[in-house]
Amino acid sequence: MIERILKYSVERRHWVVALTIVAALFGAWSLSQLPIDAVPDITNKQVQITVEHPAFSTTDIERLVTFPLETALAGIPGLEHTRSISRNGFCQVTGVFDDAVDIYFARQQINERLTAARESLPSGIKPRMGPITTGLGEVLMWAVEFESPALGQVANGKAGWQASGDFVTPGAERLTNDVQRLAYLRTVQDWIIRPQIKTVPLVADVDAIGGYVKQYHVLPRLGQLSAHSLTLNDLVAALERNNLSLGAGYIERDGSAALVRASSRLGGSAAIADVMVKQIDGTPVRIGDVAEVALGGEMRLGSASIDGREAVVGTAMMLTGANSRAVAKAAAEQLAEVQRSLPPGVTVRPVLDRSRLVNATIDTVAHNLFYGAALVIAVLFGLLGNLRAAFLTA
Repeated sequence: MIERILKYSVERRHWVVALTIVAALFGAWSLSQLPIDAVPDITNKQVQITVEHPAFSTTDIERLVTFPLETALAGIPGLEHTRSISRNGFCQVTGVFDDAVDIYFARQQINERLTAARESLPSGIKPRMGPITTGLGEVLMWAVEFESPALGQVANGKAGWQASGDFVTPGAERLTNDVQRLAYLRTVQDWIIRPQIKTVPLVADVDAIGGYVKQYHVLPRLGQLSAHSLTLNDLVAALERNNLSLGAGYIERDGSAALVRASSRLGGSAAIADVMVKQIDGTPVRIGDVAEVALGGEMRLGSASIDGREAVVGTAMMLTGANSRAVAKAAAEQLAEVQRSLPPGVTVRPVLDRSRLVNATIDTVAHNLFYGAALVIAVLFGLLGNLRAAFLTA
């Protein structure tokens, strides 16, 4: 049999060479499409459900939220087991499915069970499913920072760093302390960078850590409140009344309709301070008269730092099963485009690119394979005594 194959190959060597070239080209194309990673993702099929409720203790979370959710997931087709974590004001329930179950089918089933389970949960509880990613889904991380003001580039009165050391935003807000500046960086991350990175194909979610979620703080002066016979509830009610958008139908005139709408959304610290709380003998008492309004940040339980200083760090999470090198490269290219749309004085730079790790791993493997092949050829040449035969055999 072997003799017939060899004879056929020698007599029709041109066809053999052509078939070899076709096979080599197909192999090269397949290699270019092959998802290669430095660390294989062996995470099982799982769906995570998270719930946050700061008012609940660990016992309340376990009894009123975690246990009902685990009970609601029981009996889903393909579900192997569930596990949960209950902490103060937070719980996470993870459903682990058989590897043969489609992840989208699993999420659909869980979503149906959550809809039915909401009736048995306390009011205000809103369970949500996590993104379709795993612990190895972090493909790109970047830092959102302020540009260091170069000598002679301080723009007094314009957006950017000021000579006083403050930072002025394009919205004319003056940031005077670290909390306000970190809150501004977090706002840039959440409202400018995150939506653009999420448009990258196969990016499941974009996470952020560090900074502060921007808030407007109303700090009452208790002495002045008491002098005007006001309470904290009066301030809260005034803010709620003056932060609404109401529609009043339309006015028809000469065959056209003019919409009537009252827009009373508060647009910053000055607008909040100008809200009227009550009138005393025709004289309005505003929030700015009895309280201080300032920019601030939401209370947080963690932070991020780079080179010993606080920063805002964003992370692109790839979809489960995607090619990490391709997704990381696409996200890095999109991040370079995002830089053009950032406000003056703010910059973004990658701090972890997983494609570099994968490329370095591939280079190491190629390096070892090259020297291994050279050693095989040398051994074959020593045994056969013919360099051409050694190369053909190798």
